[in-house]
Amino acid sequence: MSTATATSTVDLGAPVPVLSFSPVVLPVPGRPVDLEVRVSAPATGTDLPVILLSHGHGPSNNLSSLNGYAPLANFWAAHGFVVIQPTHLTSRTLSHLVADAPGAPDFWRSRAEDMTHILDRLDAIERTVPRLAGRIDPAKIAVAGHSLGGFTAALLLGAGLADPETGSVVHLADPRIKAGVLLAAPGRGGDVLNGPMAEQWPVIGAVDFSTMTAPALVVAGDKDDSRHFTDMGPDWHADPYTLAPGPKTLLTLFDAEHGLGGIAGYDAAETTDENPERVAALARLTAAYLSTRLHPGTPAWATACEALTTGPDPVGRVESK
Repeated sequence: MSTATATSTVDLGAPVPVLSFSPVVLPVPGRPVDLEVRVSAPATGTDLPVILLSHGHGPSNNLSSLNGYAPLANFWAAHGFVVIQPTHLTSRTLSHLVADAPGAPDFWRSRAEDMTHILDRLDAIERTVPRLAGRIDPAKIAVAGHSLGGFTAALLLGAGLADPETGSVVHLADPRIKAGVLLAAPGRGGDVLNGPMAEQWPVIGAVDFSTMTAPALVVAGDKDDSRHFTDMGPDWHADPYTLAPGPKTLLTLFDAEHGLGGIAGYDAAETTDENPERVAALARLTAAYLSTRLHPGTPAWATACEALTTGPDPVGRVESK
């Protein structure tokens, strides 16, 4: 790997052109439709780390699919990551095909298993995507997810889940995933899960963060008040940090609502707090966090925090344990 490539990956130097290829189609036995993924990668570089990106469950048709989250996926890929985005069975693009499939409507188990299937087929993905073969480092894997995708990421990072149908505790962690980023993820269950959507999505309150041992950055907006699930206020979205063991880091974004400035897509209509500067800062901070986690000892995270969370106009505050 050249010095220039190493620098752009580890220290978040200048962006490089991005290659994006979709769909890569992965047949999965028992899944009602094939698993389709988008792969975005830098045009140059080797030994590239991977980010598995789990979409949320928003009101748009295509943002909750392999076609969403371009503001993050493009930045991450331009700075040295291979970003792999599945279309989960919760996607509105599949509603007409899977409405009566086992696991509907939340498909909580399938969503996590999608990521395991992707990791099982990394070699096939490398061979399918032009100019990617031999460039992935399979030892450097991270997961990121927004909203319901954050819920999925938590399971992959070690959180347990009490199956609402059987009561048995299920663990879907994948040890190949070394770190994660949870973006506006759901929080605890119990008495605080008292909003009108709680009965429709009981699985949201069934997560046990006490076993989520893998390193993670939890991102929460201080204006993200999800009254449809809880009256706890924005602190609910910090629960994956508060209730999980270390090593964990919490990034609280100032004035951010559930869209965190508009990460689900460029100019997304449902973004209630559109702020391109916030999205750019978040993209840089998340890339820096994962760079430092996957390349221990490198300064990317400290540098980004110094630039964006200190001084007279910080985008948010950071705490760790």
